[in-house]
Amino acid sequence: MFPEPVEKLITELARLPGIGRRSAQRITFFMLKWPREDAASLAQAILDLKDKIKFCRQCFNFTDEELCVFCRDARRDSSIICVVEEPSDLIPIEKGGEYRGLYHVLGGALSPLDGVDPEHLRIGELVKRIDEGDVKEVIIATNPNTSGESTALYLADELRGKVKVTRLASGLPVGADLEYADEATVSRAMQGRREL
Repeated sequence: MFPEPVEKLITELARLPGIGRRSAQRITFFMLKWPREDAASLAQAILDLKDKIKFCRQCFNFTDEELCVFCRDARRDSSIICVVEEPSDLIPIEKGGEYRGLYHVLGGALSPLDGVDPEHLRIGELVKRIDEGDVKEVIIATNPNTSGESTALYLADELRGKVKVTRLASGLPVGADLEYADEATVSRAMQGRREL
């Protein structure tokens, strides 16, 4: 129905989460009105994202340096590590304003049916950080769904006896993703965390 370059962009945009074919068409038609410089700027931003962003060597958050902004911040409390599934989960915790420790990004959650076992996550790296550092508490902030709860229980078993292990308190709805929680809910959950 459309010329091949238009159809190709629609197809590529429709692969993005939350964007269906109709939204992809609207975005494509909007971009057709852009000056070439704006299109080149967007294309360069996407290439820079792929070329320059890597994982922090300590916590596995996204960064363009060796250590992410949190691991570089000497004002943060290095005796507390908050464990999350994905880098996007750090955003609501930071917006909550309650947490001033460090992070550890697992890279997912346990899901044996999907082939995600403990060795596929950064659990070994977390244990190594605890063994080598001065960590006193690990806050498990995995999503409150089946996979997140399984991951939390597995981590609690692995870390028990090494450090104090806590879990975010209620306030986050069961089955929801941490990434989409509002700041007040995350703040209350951080204040009311409990030991597992």
